[in-house]
Amino acid sequence: MPPFENKGLILGVMAGTAGLSLVLVWYHKIRKRGAALRVRAFQDIGNSLNSVGFQNEAPNEQGAVMVLHGRQLQILEKLNGLLLSVDELKREVEFLKEAIPKLEELVRNELQGKGDIQRVSPSHRATRRRKAETASGARETTSSEEADSEGGYLTAHTDSEGDSEEEKRCMKPPDAMVKSEEEEELFNFLQQVDNLHKGSEDDKKEAFRLLLEKDNEFNYAAVVYFQYENCVDFLWRLARAYGDLFEMTTDAEEKRKYVIDGKIKAEKAVQLDDRSAESHQWFAIMCGYMSQFESVQNKIRNGYLFKEHLDKAIELKPQDPFLYYLNGRWCYSVAQLSWIEKKVATALFGTPPTSTVEEALQNFLKAEEMRPGYSKCNYVYLAKCYKDLGQKNNALKYCDSALSILSVTNEDKEAQKDLEALLLTLKL
Repeated sequence: MPPFENKGLILGVMAGTAGLSLVLVWYHKIRKRGAALRVRAFQDIGNSLNSVGFQNEAPNEQGAVMVLHGRQLQILEKLNGLLLSVDELKREVEFLKEAIPKLEELVRNELQGKGDIQRVSPSHRATRRRKAETASGARETTSSEEADSEGGYLTAHTDSEGDSEEEKRCMKPPDAMVKSEEEEELFNFLQQVDNLHKGSEDDKKEAFRLLLEKDNEFNYAAVVYFQYENCVDFLWRLARAYGDLFEMTTDAEEKRKYVIDGKIKAEKAVQLDDRSAESHQWFAIMCGYMSQFESVQNKIRNGYLFKEHLDKAIELKPQDPFLYYLNGRWCYSVAQLSWIEKKVATALFGTPPTSTVEEALQNFLKAEEMRPGYSKCNYVYLAKCYKDLGQKNNALKYCDSALSILSVTNEDKEAQKDLEALLLTLKL
């Protein structure tokens, strides 16, 4: 309430009290008049004062006086309470006057502190990013494995664009900034893993170790936004790392363990995001690996799963030659199914999977067309297809192409063994 209204209220109450005193004096002067006239006159005066109503309260002089004194005491008590409230309000106003300048200074200092942090941190992050990119360039090799064709965690930000983005982030609420920082941490981690995957066997083992450490790990700085175990890009990379270890080890029990764990991670990635091509790709690959340890029945079931998810991956990422190489492998394997395997497939699924060597050849040629010299394995399977189709010259042509590529990975070494055996049959 404004100060001038408080003063008006107080003066009004005081005026009312003074008026009541005058009423008492006037009442004693005219008390000798008739009772009915006295009560009626007193009621008229009471009606003129809005703050006090005396109608029908006392039929005699003594009652009227008692009522009048009671009303005066009530008004005085209310007046006293009002004065106390005004004093308390004054003290609060004085406190606020003293506190507001200090609060303004505190807020200013707090905002300046956050601004300094936001301006400094991007440069450090940009430095780390440039170091990571430099290190990755030194590790890259000319390996023929499929890693080069797999989707990475990429951005199109240049340094200047990054600075501009940081300026925009300074105007965002704190929770949005925390989320962005966690996304950047994830980006840097996944980029590191991708670079290691492109390197030597030791690099791939290190990538697997890092991913395994992060598995089921929370980022406690922003637990609401970030959890590795529910990150699709993390999960399919972990499945890929299990695939790397599967290829590198020679122990059958270890292979089985790696492929079981990898299949679980890839399947979860597919469940979290059905539009992730890499998740479908690595789930299909894990199903293919599992076929090496399964009965004929489960082998055929995994074959159906392999084809289903591979087709989905091709639909989502049609520009990847590795997927056409895998599709060619599936077509070639189905074309080579034994009679008993086809009968089991018919009993389980009604109709067995069908494909031909010609379909396999078209997929291998598609991969070669998209990226010439794609892999040693692709050349070997091109040679196998042409041999099965009776085209010996073409088979020898692709055998020569395969020989021109060094064997780097275990898969390349296995392909070299197949190539040597194939050359023996072609030169007979």
